[in-house]
Amino acid sequence: MGEAKSCKVYVDVDVEFSSDGRMQPKWIRWVDGSIFKIDRVKQCVRAASRKAGGVGLRYTVVIGGQESQLYYEENYRWFVEAKQPC
Repeated sequence: MGEAKSCKVYVDVDVEFSSDGRMQPKWIRWVDGSIFKIDRVKQCVRAASRKAGGVGLRYTVVIGGQESQLYYEENYRWFVEAKQPC
């Protein structure tokens, strides 16, 4: 059996905007309604999601001590990569 494919899971994100226009994500609301506070943003770069497809800003964030990737696409939507049936 092969490994489960990674898919885009679109999420709600609370974002703070600085006076110079930078976005700082603060929390993520998962599809089941659970809210996860973003403890820290380690990096923000323009990049493609190699696992689920899509291009935009990739935020490397820390949530509960775990590093994750959060993407902001050019269609103004946020997603994370998750292994699940697509």
